[in-house]
Amino acid sequence: MHFDKIIIQLKARREMLNITQEKLAVLSGVGLRTLKQFESGKGNPTLITLQKLTDFLGMELVLQVKK
Repeated sequence: MHFDKIIIQLKARREMLNITQEKLAVLSGVGLRTLKQFESGKGNPTLITLQKLTDFLGMELVLQVKK
């Protein structure tokens, strides 16, 4: 999965749940600036940041070996 697809999926899930960036930042423990940069495609979040966001949004981050 390409990084831009991860951004699209996380943002779509946040919007589907009707959660603002501000609320997601507070509840997930991720800085608002970090979240805004990530969603705009300008950030480079760590795996820990991605895990915090996916956990809160009820998603799973999976790494797979290429075939």
